Amino acid sequence: MILPPIWGAIQTFREGLEFRYICSFLGLAAVGVGSWCFHMTLLYEMQLLDELPMIYSTCVFVYCLYECFKEENSISLFPIALLLIFSVSVTVVYLQWKEPVFHQVMYGALVACLVMRSIFIVTWVYPRFRPLCYTSLGIFLLGFLLWNIDNIFCDSLRASRQTLPPGVGVVTQFHAWWHIFTGLGSYLHILLR
Repeated sequence: MILPPIWGAIQTFREGLEFRYICSFLGLAAVGVGSWCFHMTLLYEMQLLDELPMIYSTCVFVYCLYECFKEENSISLFPIALLLIFSVSVTVVYLQWKEPVFHQVMYGALVACLVMRSIFIVTWVYPRFRPLCYTSLGIFLLGFLLWNIDNIFCDSLRASRQTLPPGVGVVTQFHAWWHIFTGLGSYLHILLR
């Protein structure tokens, strides 16, 4: 979630593509850095560095998908303002009301917008991108499923890991798979735009 997106941003810049694509790659890298910082420290401030960039980068992803039919190198201020208001509102509420479920619901709403717009685009406009779209969404959703399994069954998974050989126990760390699959799925989705 850090090095491939940085490489993508460099290549995007070299190719002279629009700035929104560079922002997409750098947003994914920011999520990776924030997540890395949080998992190393488990501090609340680092948790914010993990979770808030998820909101911001997904807003950039949504913006890119809603701008895919515009004239090249033009900027639409309305979607930028709307997403800016959304991300600032989420940040302010989340800083005051430290409820992780609020963050998860807001992030889920953004991902739902992303999924619906992506499916619309590959169904009606660019059907040749269906394999890439469905692969990226499938990988992302697999990560989401594993993360939820880990959240729901954390205690029993942790207990069962104690009885497994060390190599096998490592691959049952579903939270780690969440990071791998959502990073890869997001990276592929940036390529779709």
